[in-house]
Order: sequence, then C-alpha cells, then structure tokens
Amino acid sequence: MKRLPVEPKVAVPSLLIAFLAVACGDANGMPEGSAAVDAPAPEEAFDPAADPETDESSAGSVGNAVAATDAPDSVSEADSTPPQRTFFFFTRPDHVRGLYVNSWSAGSRRRMAALIDLAQRTEINTFVIDIKDASGYVSHPSKVPLAQETGATGDIRIPSMPWLLGQLEAAGIYPVARIVIVKDPVLAAARPELAVQDTAGGVWTDNNGVVWLNPFNEGVWEYHVDLAREVAEMGFPEIQWDYVRFPDAPASALGRAHFPGRNGQPRTTAIREFLAYSRDALADLGVDVTADVFGVTTSATRDVGIGQVWESFIDVVDVALPMVYPSHYWEGSYGFDDPNAHPYEIVRKALRDALQRSAELEGAGATRPWLQDFTLGPPRYEAPEVRAQIQAAHDLGILEWVLWNPGSRYTEDALEPAEGFAVEPLVRVGNQVVPVSRRFELFDTTTVLAQPDEESAPGDGEPGPDSGGTPATDTLPATGVARPDTVGAGRGRSR
Repeated sequence: MKRLPVEPKVAVPSLLIAFLAVACGDANGMPEGSAAVDAPAPEEAFDPAADPETDESSAGSVGNAVAATDAPDSVSEADSTPPQRTFFFFTRPDHVRGLYVNSWSAGSRRRMAALIDLAQRTEINTFVIDIKDASGYVSHPSKVPLAQETGATGDIRIPSMPWLLGQLEAAGIYPVARIVIVKDPVLAAARPELAVQDTAGGVWTDNNGVVWLNPFNEGVWEYHVDLAREVAEMGFPEIQWDYVRFPDAPASALGRAHFPGRNGQPRTTAIREFLAYSRDALADLGVDVTADVFGVTTSATRDVGIGQVWESFIDVVDVALPMVYPSHYWEGSYGFDDPNAHPYEIVRKALRDALQRSAELEGAGATRPWLQDFTLGPPRYEAPEVRAQIQAAHDLGILEWVLWNPGSRYTEDALEPAEGFAVEPLVRVGNQVVPVSRRFELFDTTTVLAQPDEESAPGDGEPGPDSGGTPATDTLPATGVARPDTVGAGRGRSR
C-alpha cells in the first residue's frame, strides 16, 4: 500500500478567490429500557419509516425535544431557480458544540428552521450533516462520476446543497460533512471488486447479510475523497469519516473473509493509511479531517477486530470522535454494574483515558466525543443524563462535543441557553439526579467504589456477552461497547 506523507494544510487560493467574489457582490442567490431506538449511533443510516413522531421513547426527553416529521418538505418545492452561489464561507467556532442532522432533516425547510432556531437559543454552533450515510446513497445531486455511474445519486434527500449552506452561513452555524466509508451497498453492488471477498468466491457478507467495502482497496479511498472534495469545494470546512473500520463480525464469519491488497499487513495499517491519505489529498482545500471511532478505542490497548487502535490513528486526524455512549458499555465497565446509570462517570473515565494516551504521542489530534441524547435502557435519558455527559467532558478540559440522536431530536433543557443558565442545571452522578455543583461529591464516592478498575490497565477485564468481533475470541474487553450493527445483540448498535 502506498504511504503518503501528511503535509501541513495550506489555505486554498481558489476558495479564497471564490469567497472574495461572493463578498464583492458576485452572488445573487440566497443561499434502545427503551427498545424503540435500535440503532443509536452516528454510523447508522436514518430510515424515516423507523422514526415515528409518536414514539416518545426514541427522542430522549420528548417534552423538551425538538420534534420533527419524517417526510422532508423538499427545498426544491419552492425553489424553481437554483441559487447562483457555489461557495460558502464558515468560521470555525472556538469550541465545536454540535448536533447530528440526518439527511432527511437537512433537506427539509421546516426541520432545518427548527434546528437552527434551537441552535440560536442555545450553545449549539455546529451541525454534522449526512453527505453519504450507510445506505450508500449520496444525499445531494453529486457530480462525482462514480456516484452517478453506480446509482448513488438515486435517492436525493438534500435537493439544494447551496440553499442549505446558505442557511447555515447566515445563521453562523459550522457545518461538518459526515461521510460513511465501508457500509455502502450501492457501491458494492455496482463495483463488487471494491468489497470484501469470500474465500468461496464472490462478495463476502457478514452473518446479517451485510456487504462491506474493503478498507485495503485504494479505489474505496479515492471515491470517498472525491465526494469529500466536492463538498469541501462548496464550503464544508470539515470532513468527518464514519465507518472507517473493518467488519465487527464474529470469527466464524470473518474466517471466510478475504481482503485483497492486504498482503499480510495488520488491519490498523489500512485505517491509518486511509486517514493519512485523505488528509494529504484534501490538504490544499484547508479542511479539517476527522474520524468517528468506537468508544472502546479510548481504553482498549489492542485491535478489537476493527482496525482502530488509538495510537494508530490519533496523529493522522485533526480530531477523533470516540462514541462514548454510556448505554453501550457492558456491566462491569470501569467498575460499574450499570454503566448506563452513570453517564458522568463513564464519559469522564473514557475521555480521561483518551487524553492520557494522546499526551504521550507527538502530533496527536484533538478529542471531541459523541455523546448520547437517546434512551436505550433505564434510566430514561433526559436533561440530567445528557448534561452530565457534557459536564464530564468539560471537567476534563474537553470543551467540544456532538450529540447523537438518530431522528435529529434533541433535549433542549440539557443545553446551556444563549444567555447562560438561569437556574443551576441538574445532572445524574452516582446514579442520583443532583445539582451540578454536587457532582464532585458524588463522583468521589463512586470512584472509591470503582477503585480496582481505576488501577487496572485499559482494556483489562472479562468480555461482555455477545460482544462479538475479534478473529481470536469473538469478544470485546469489558470497557468496550456492545456488538455493533446487530439489532437485539447486547445493548444495541454502535459503530
């Protein structure tokens, strides 16, 4: 495999010229216990049919959440003339505080208006927007040749990207382009040579019948970088890779999997070299390159079968986003019998591990966690549970985070109002809901109870049941997440 150097990013002269042209008037266009959430992870493709308005369990704290309907009121319904602008300018906030926005929401005037209004009332300043999700479809009318040839433009959910970017630019909201890599049934069907191969012949599928792209195949790299360049040239200042990993299937299934181009290299090599390649290939555009990773990577010291080890990727990304959802940690993780009931403690301990490991590596990127704003098992996640995770990050000096809800509905009472909190917020610490000023008192208590785990090496411990996914053991360590992408397995899906 080619090994490309990671060059320092430079400003893009062509983008600067485009911005100056706009500024000078050359632009006239305006711009899961709840089992209802079976796939609460940024890696998941959003299915509007699985996002019922009346299902309160899927929205976290419904009384305080931003509701949104499923069918997008397409921007194309009102726009007969496309906007003339082709580039939009965004300034990175001092601290990214974001929300995941699925492609259906991003293509809807009404839903975007509600989400922008929420951002303007609160501390939110960033939207992570699906450019290509796990369905394989590109959300906008892409001009990338391979996207058109394979039919990836056959389900457009954001009819006018210029309209969307214009709205975000006007509102001062920083957009992040989320692009799913190896979960792509559209590309795999059209170009089966890009997929993982079966030793018996043909394309390999996991035990759920899912096809995976081959992370060792440089054609996979090039296609996704082409998609990233397209949206970066429109003005997206950050590209966020998701599903940048290997299949998490059991050893019994992986025994049939063949990865052409591997040539005896470890899985971590493919992930590292793709991330390095993508950052180098996009350097002339001046964009940040970031990656979503399993929450277990902050604590596990070995490859758990997916090719993600903290030290192998953290210095070739600008930001790593570990998915430290408390509901996805097994019983006994960090010494807690019920991790989901300890959102403050789990997030704080997981992120502490990440910071400690990054501190030992020159050139390490920043850490920005994905946090949980959905309910998957008791207790129900409402404002205290969501705010506890945010506070845990802040208490470690991590002032950036993104909330995940598959339906893009969020708990407003967990967010700091634009004018600041008028009343001291409540948080769940020590499995109690208390004023935030009491968090250290209760955290100290639970830390004492969990002391044996505090002293153990990251990743030590017995594996959780059905946690699935290394070729050697079919298990993840106790600090890990539930078996990913498997409905009903353990605690639900993760990436």
